Amino acid sequence: MQTRKLASLEVSALGLGCMGMSEFYGNRDEAEALRTLDLALELGVTLLDTADAYGPFTNEELVGRALRGKPRDKFVLATKFGIVRGPRPEDRATNGKPDYVKSSVEGSLRRLGLDYIDLYQYHRVDPATPIEDTVGALAELVRAGKVRHIGLSEVNVTTLRKAHAIHPISSVQSEYSLWTRDPEADGVLEACGSLGIGFLAYSPLGRGFLTGQLRRFEDFEAGDYRRNSPRFQGENFEKNLELVRHVEKLSAARQLTSSQLALAWLLCKAPHVVPIPGTKRRQYLQENVKVADVRLSQQELSEIDAVFPLGAASGARYPAVMMASLSR
Repeated sequence: MQTRKLASLEVSALGLGCMGMSEFYGNRDEAEALRTLDLALELGVTLLDTADAYGPFTNEELVGRALRGKPRDKFVLATKFGIVRGPRPEDRATNGKPDYVKSSVEGSLRRLGLDYIDLYQYHRVDPATPIEDTVGALAELVRAGKVRHIGLSEVNVTTLRKAHAIHPISSVQSEYSLWTRDPEADGVLEACGSLGIGFLAYSPLGRGFLTGQLRRFEDFEAGDYRRNSPRFQGENFEKNLELVRHVEKLSAARQLTSSQLALAWLLCKAPHVVPIPGTKRRQYLQENVKVADVRLSQQELSEIDAVFPLGAASGARYPAVMMASLSR
């Protein structure tokens, strides 16, 4: 597996998003998830991304079990804090207060079974806490040896620059894919490049839509988050499906799957972009990692942009309550 840099932190060119192993995307198979995590490391995927909000807490525990006994220099563990979950899925708040930062890291270290976290990321910005205070607390964790690198998630350029002035930021994680190109439009991707900051692209396959395997809204299981996502509703679903059909034609011409073409497109966008496709099955992990060596020509990139330009996707990427938490 080729590697890329998140500032000074070297990681595999493709990471693995672990969220779906514990929540949001229908049925879970913990045994298969653990086998998938083991295989990821065998295939050279060193970057594993989780968060205390996933489960909540259970995803960190799952990843921790998978890492038990593994050589510490063979993986880069990225987790997050800052989203506070309530008893219902829609109940969530943000907290960036220094005391909360320090207590959160202790919980994550315990659940993961680690002495330090490679990349500790601020999941969503708390509007009631100055970013300088939150990053100041994170800097203390770095000095204490509990955290090696600091990351942010879903921040705007202004917040990024304020944070970076307090302590070097290694990465920004935001949704980025063919159907969510906001980081291009709002300047965050460019700002990361100019500041020497890595960019982690989560949901690089459009929450599964860009795989070409989703054809009907009714196919989603009862507990699947996507049943509440605007892009998977009614007319939006049909319009987005037509976009995916264009991607399928382009991928077939290159003898790639739609997923592979979508990931290759991201890898070609900039050298500091690291996609972290989430999967809970070995089959799809093996398919994804093959793309690390794929290179698209400028003509192919132009053809993709022509059928799937910025802003082409129909519908908001989150329900209204979750859109409100984005620092845009």
